[in-house]
Amino acid sequence: MTAKLKVGIVGTGIGKNHAAAYRSLPEQFDLVAVCDIDEGRAREFAAQFEVPRVVTGIDALCAMADLDVIDICTPPGLHFAQVMQVLAAGKHAICEKPLVGSLHEADALAQAEAQSGKRIMPIFQYRFGHGLQKLKLLVERGVAGQPYLATVETAWRRRAAYYDVPWRGKWATELGGAVLGHAIHAHDMLTYILGAPRSVFCRVATLVNLIEVEDTAAATLELPGGALATLAVTLGSPHEITRHRFCFQGFSAESNTRPYTSSGEPWTFTPDTPEHAARIEQALADFEPLPEGHAGQFLRFHRALDAGSELPVTLADARLSLEIVTTLYHSARTGAAVPLPLAPDHPLYASWLP
Repeated sequence: MTAKLKVGIVGTGIGKNHAAAYRSLPEQFDLVAVCDIDEGRAREFAAQFEVPRVVTGIDALCAMADLDVIDICTPPGLHFAQVMQVLAAGKHAICEKPLVGSLHEADALAQAEAQSGKRIMPIFQYRFGHGLQKLKLLVERGVAGQPYLATVETAWRRRAAYYDVPWRGKWATELGGAVLGHAIHAHDMLTYILGAPRSVFCRVATLVNLIEVEDTAAATLELPGGALATLAVTLGSPHEITRHRFCFQGFSAESNTRPYTSSGEPWTFTPDTPEHAARIEQALADFEPLPEGHAGQFLRFHRALDAGSELPVTLADARLSLEIVTTLYHSARTGAAVPLPLAPDHPLYASWLP
């Protein structure tokens, strides 16, 4: 059985959410170190989460012989080099979204992981809300039947003060806008249920803030089996919501609209017939409510290492999310639908940056 894993976190922004999740799983994880280039922030973080070691450089973290996992919560432009450094140090890597800035980098990480003997787990914690997990169970049990249509709305509000952080809103450091840094979770939830799209058409615009990257987008997707989906994204909605709605042969499923916990309950499942209602009830009787969010992903990570099984979020999952981002940008720039999958000879394979 895998022992308690010793973890170090790099970055004290979203890293706080990760730290709280590790602290909620004391039998699986021991949070022993934090790294931030701002020593004052690192020490505040260490005091808040009772972390014994504080360093200001990832080199020092990688040099700690007893660390099992390094969790990267830094700006996107740093992810590729830092994950490679963690693997080279002989440690597992967990990394926030977006994992890297291109399909080329995603494929390079897959090669490095295979050679290292260690594991990389990208973060997609929205997958583990109980509402979405119930839908996943119904689909896997065959209760849903053929999918017809899905709609995904990411309507959030980001004001000028949000972009006062120097790396935000810039292609070079944030790597993209709303379709990359904000809606990527909602779009991952869609493909987690229905699989990789076959074709994508997209329009993007910068309407809300004076930034380099997009803050508004609309897209249509053709999914496996011919089902269709629409994606709507804006950072200019005073009333913030995230909403998913799926129409299947057997039932429709609709999420709650909380902007940052929409995958949690309540979800509404509306059966097409009394027979479908009975099948839904029977399947959900077997539902096991594990922790949600980051804690749910980290618990499953520990279990996967223990069993030597597939991670709860894989490099292939992150690559698909980046492939969709690449097609959204390519379609928006060319005005054409873009077929998937993308081959290494695609013009944006090495980078979607303009």
